[in-house]
Amino acid sequence: MTVPSQTLFDVSGRVACVTGASSGLGRAAATMLAEAGAAVVGVARRGDVLDQWKAETGGKVATVVADLSDQSAVSGVADAVSRPFGPPDILINAAGLNTRQPADDVTPEGWDATLALNLTVPFFLAQALLPAMKAKGWGRIVNFASLQSRRAFPGGIAYGASKGGVEQLTRAMAEAWSGSGVLANALAPGFFPTELTGPVFADQALAARHAGQTCIGRNGELADLAGPLLFLCSDASTFVTGQILFVDGGFTAK
Repeated sequence: MTVPSQTLFDVSGRVACVTGASSGLGRAAATMLAEAGAAVVGVARRGDVLDQWKAETGGKVATVVADLSDQSAVSGVADAVSRPFGPPDILINAAGLNTRQPADDVTPEGWDATLALNLTVPFFLAQALLPAMKAKGWGRIVNFASLQSRRAFPGGIAYGASKGGVEQLTRAMAEAWSGSGVLANALAPGFFPTELTGPVFADQALAARHAGQTCIGRNGELADLAGPLLFLCSDASTFVTGQILFVDGGFTAK
């Protein structure tokens, strides 16, 4: 059967919820989906920055101000993101935290906060939005994994543990929900310039070393995420679930 190529990556008419939409990769993902024709609800803590994103993006976009580190707020967030355009078809779990504490200095508070935002919230938010996706027989969940899902980095023991968990969470979501038409995959970005990776790019020598570790010979640019993201959010990925797509310029290939 031949499928028209122009419809494979089409997300127009879809509703997307993007957490962490105020900055970094979450903001880039929210903007890309809006520009591709989806109605997008961005979720983040900073209302003023979300308002700026909304004004700059245009199109069918809405915002929900919420602190996802408060797990008791998740059910309320699920209700709130369903109001502007209806229940989301697509969930992008991009909100994240990296305390960068060396292993000897990790505190229970830092550990708990990292795992809560990076691992616990993505599951329970997806669980809350799942019934509407199941009712439609179509849904896309895209989690954000990391190089640290498989590689150890200094000061990254809590972050790495959470992102290793995201990789397995994605497979478990796929096993549980794909039969209902709700597919779960994850993007694992390499080094991209964002607020979260600010300390990396502030050190030019370190950033250059990371670029040299890739097969391509450079670090990521936000535009590099567009194709992989649209692939996982559209009908182009109809038979793809439980997968971790490394968008890292070949960093993990060397």
